[in-house]
Amino acid sequence: MQDAAYAHAMNILMFTNTYLPHVGGVARSVSVFARDLAHLGHRVTVVAPHFQKGEDDHGPHNVRVIRVPAIQNFNGSDFSVRLPIPFVLSERIDDLAPDVIHSHHPFLLGDTAMRVARQRELPLVFTHHTMYEWYTHYVPFDSKGMKRFVINLSTQYANMCSAVVAPSRSIARILRERGVRTDIRVIPTGIDLQLFASGRKEPVRREFGLDPDTQVIGHVGRLAPEKNLDFVARAVCRAMHDRPKAVFLLVGDGPSLEDIRSCFARHGLSDHLLWAGKRTGRDLANAYAAMDVFVFASRTETQGLVLAEAMAAFTPVVSLDASGSREVVADGSNGRLLAAQSTEQDFARAVAGLLADSGYRERAAEKARETAAAFSRQASAQSLSELYRSLPPGRSERTVHDPDDILSWDVLLRSLKTEWELITKKTQAVVDAMAPEKKKLPGGKE
Repeated sequence: MQDAAYAHAMNILMFTNTYLPHVGGVARSVSVFARDLAHLGHRVTVVAPHFQKGEDDHGPHNVRVIRVPAIQNFNGSDFSVRLPIPFVLSERIDDLAPDVIHSHHPFLLGDTAMRVARQRELPLVFTHHTMYEWYTHYVPFDSKGMKRFVINLSTQYANMCSAVVAPSRSIARILRERGVRTDIRVIPTGIDLQLFASGRKEPVRREFGLDPDTQVIGHVGRLAPEKNLDFVARAVCRAMHDRPKAVFLLVGDGPSLEDIRSCFARHGLSDHLLWAGKRTGRDLANAYAAMDVFVFASRTETQGLVLAEAMAAFTPVVSLDASGSREVVADGSNGRLLAAQSTEQDFARAVAGLLADSGYRERAAEKARETAAAFSRQASAQSLSELYRSLPPGRSERTVHDPDDILSWDVLLRSLKTEWELITKKTQAVVDAMAPEKKKLPGGKE
């Protein structure tokens, strides 16, 4: 089988705005797919920005990495201007002789990916990792106009590609409703079933000095406002009200950490909040294994990757019904999937119910492991490999090659830039108007 795979090996060139050592959903997805595609025999090269000194030019398992200068994005957002292709980078791409270009963003290096595909008449695949309109709170004056622009941006980009990968059925449906006409394939990011199934709870429980009968409610992910963590924190505090030995194990980092700490302090539960920071590999698997129940309330996911990881570790889940979650959680089977409009009290009762019924929790844990099997890395990588092979080489109906398409794309980018500048100027005007009048010092100095 391995020899047959190598006989059909392809040169795959991926463009991503985030990659290792950056920790995040897109970076993890790209690294997992790159590694697994290389294992199938493909020759994979990732073009990604520099993040820090000491980064390797080779990723895991013979994945080549080309680093380009990073552009720091405004206020932590993922929006930026186009990054031109340096001549040296263009030469290196020619040497790689790619068969397919895979973009993981519709702007910045995604823009570069589109131009590389057009210039070399290659098929372009785009993975729609993120619903970008859910992140416009990172820009000043979170306007409806900006939301419309980013939706239009990603939709037009998708329609200029040969194929689009959606991480879940929910996202595929949304993209079609928005007018994406390009062929959409649902291919979730795979998880390492063996790694997460082999996690051990003892190391983490020893680390935090927990008694054997302490019940652990857990969460893993980036600690950011779009993850609905204020709701999670309040609901968990309610669930712990009558459980004096229960604790909340929080894995991850981000701007919402202090808000979560403040919530637990207000409820007099500061000692019951255990922050483990960022964890990967075996340490992450052990963290999942240490949890009795995993909680999740994000409404902004394209794929419930952490839900599948928790389930692979035999941990049942309580989640709100949303894109990414509904494909993983089956209410009453592998956990609880609550209606999107559920209150904190509803969520707290579901968590407390799982904690109180050990028999139900064990049955849910077994079902959770069965669910996770559908998200194996091998199956996902094979699906993506088959998609690549199904694309006609060179020019095709859906290959980016029409100069008018590129011109339309440039016009759209200029419109987005204009909207951004207007919002930024509006913000500065409000700041100036609200600032206290500066006192003049003798000599005209302020």
